[in-house]
Amino acid sequence: MKILFIEDNDLNREAISEYLELHGYEVCARPDGASFLDVVREFKPDLILLDLKLPEIDGFTLMEQLRQSQSLQVPLVILSALSFNSDKQRAFELGACRFLVKPTMVQDIRRAIQEELK
Repeated sequence: MKILFIEDNDLNREAISEYLELHGYEVCARPDGASFLDVVREFKPDLILLDLKLPEIDGFTLMEQLRQSQSLQVPLVILSALSFNSDKQRAFELGACRFLVKPTMVQDIRRAIQEELK
């Protein structure tokens, strides 16, 4: 299973990517949303793990881009420090399946991914 992981924090991105790879996932980890739709089309992820607070282009905008590209139907799991109900509601309206608030245990991230990929 392939996971596209977009996270601007280097330490979080590396640690979570490594954990997921150890559990058999192929991970494409990116520090930002540059060329987001191109990466989705080329990598063909089974799931996207997405931070909302990113440099230059935020996760909400990326979700809007994905939604507008109707040919790309990929489950979205949000992993964000934003924990306001309005942020959660907006994420779900834009197509998120789950919303995990940082800090999150890697086991909980993996469990959410497993449940979405069933």
